[in-house]
Amino acid sequence: MIYNYLIYRIKSVNEHGVHSPFVYDLLISTIYNKKNFYSYIQIEKMRNTLSLSKHQIECIDLGAGSLVNNSTKKSIQTILHSASKSPKYAQLLFRLVNHFQPDTILELGTSLGISSAYMASANSKSKFISIEGCKEIAIVAGQNFKQLELKNVEQVIGNFDEVLPDVLKNINQLDFVFFDGNHRKEPTINYFRQCLEKASEKSVFVFDDIYWSAEMTEAWEEIKNHEKVTVSLDLFYLGIVFFRKEQLKQNFIIRY
Repeated sequence: MIYNYLIYRIKSVNEHGVHSPFVYDLLISTIYNKKNFYSYIQIEKMRNTLSLSKHQIECIDLGAGSLVNNSTKKSIQTILHSASKSPKYAQLLFRLVNHFQPDTILELGTSLGISSAYMASANSKSKFISIEGCKEIAIVAGQNFKQLELKNVEQVIGNFDEVLPDVLKNINQLDFVFFDGNHRKEPTINYFRQCLEKASEKSVFVFDDIYWSAEMTEAWEEIKNHEKVTVSLDLFYLGIVFFRKEQLKQNFIIRY
């Protein structure tokens, strides 16, 4: 990751190095926007509370595991520090949802619900579905959603391989997807292809930890080069793809 990050820093550009009106406007209005929203305060207050919790729960990891701690029993604070997105990137997810205002949002990997809360609160009228493989973690996330009074969140518990096809059967169109549950190549590509069948020209797919491992980097390369993907943004810790037919095929490495 250190090597990949050095390469990323060398190749990345800001808005002045982008020659695409769509991407330029997105950078200025959303990605680089430092405006604070009221939801930030509520969610970060909840994050602080979770960071102090030493309550331990049984964790079942159906993905590639953790680079830090692979024990089955973990404290809430440990899960928070190892699996939850930092405020910088969680708030970026909020701004993306706030900008595009998707009607249907799907998240693969709820964890404790920090990123979920940011996305769900960015558009309270959206239908937000979040899938989590570990029941005990999903229960904690559900309590967090209740605390934040998020009424548009629908939780699904189970192995993505088993429950995702059923979830997609009941969705006409996927407007926004956050892939954050399995850091292996083949499953990531498989979930991408399944969700792609429900995507439209205006859909936005966001992939977490695209340089987490060699497998994830390979998956990201295959996804951004897919024939239906027209624009991709590499922010190192997040990868974003668009399917806008009027856009030329372009891959951008964005300094963030």
